[in-house]
Amino acid sequence: MRKLILGVVLLAALCAPVAAQAASAQAWPERAVRLVVPYPPGGNVDGAARIIANKLQEKFGQPFVIENKAGAGGLIAGEYIAKSPADGYTLFIGANGPILFAPTIAGRDAYQWQRDFAPISTISLTPILLQMNPSVPVKTLAEFFDLARREPGKLNMSSPGPGTANHLLSELVQATANVSWTTVHYKGNAPATADLIAGHVQFNFDQISVALPFIKDGRTRALAVTGTERAHWIPDVPTFAELGYKTITGETFTALMAPAGTPPEVIGKLNAALAEILRDPDVIAKFDLIGARAVAMSPEELRKYLAAEEATWMPIVRKANIKAE
Repeated sequence: MRKLILGVVLLAALCAPVAAQAASAQAWPERAVRLVVPYPPGGNVDGAARIIANKLQEKFGQPFVIENKAGAGGLIAGEYIAKSPADGYTLFIGANGPILFAPTIAGRDAYQWQRDFAPISTISLTPILLQMNPSVPVKTLAEFFDLARREPGKLNMSSPGPGTANHLLSELVQATANVSWTTVHYKGNAPATADLIAGHVQFNFDQISVALPFIKDGRTRALAVTGTERAHWIPDVPTFAELGYKTITGETFTALMAPAGTPPEVIGKLNAALAEILRDPDVIAKFDLIGARAVAMSPEELRKYLAAEEATWMPIVRKANIKAE
């Protein structure tokens, strides 16, 4: 009898932490939630974060606070998330480079998305375009490629960092069109764009969500856009595909991730909330205004999407020998 009692007590002791964790997950969130962004304020990922942060705060009744942890192509933020408690109070709003490529580019196993992150949902998908400073004397993609071939390496392209979607698309274009230029890396989209506008570099590949205001007011000139069809925000700009470069495609995604081991109840709550938020006409309009599509995926859909993106772009990372500078 005594052994039976001791067994019951021991079982209860073992089950108590599990029950407490389950109860905590059910009650989540009970305090502020941090949304870690791997770039400085002002870029595509930061903009997406700010749109959903307000809506998540309205939905859950707790502050959703954005923290910009820029540096090392997103590695600093990604590693911070990988080492954070898996309690749902520190989340990652990442993109192509920080989630998929930053550890390989940095040359160290700081994290692996499959091992260290729990996918929650995509937030937005954004086409990428080629844009020039108006001082560059070209108005078509063909003229631009002719100039790049006549003066290989002379043109400067601003990149928000090694391994970003912008940088990888640049490498793909150079290989596909047999052209070359000099890549100048910055710590995020905002300074890269500022130098393009100022004329310190001649062109870049950028998300429509970032480039659209500058195209509209004539501070940059768009030559081509990725995607299978023209972007409705800039309908006069042709796609690379219709100009004869069918393999030049790509988009920037933003996605919400949690540290691996985050309770499924918390993942489920966040996914359901984002699915509802990203159907909200007001949210759709806000993303559309900045040149992005609001898109929600299930955790499993996002996992498959990330695996496909990794399979597409990682060979380019390796072939171009992209390393952190």
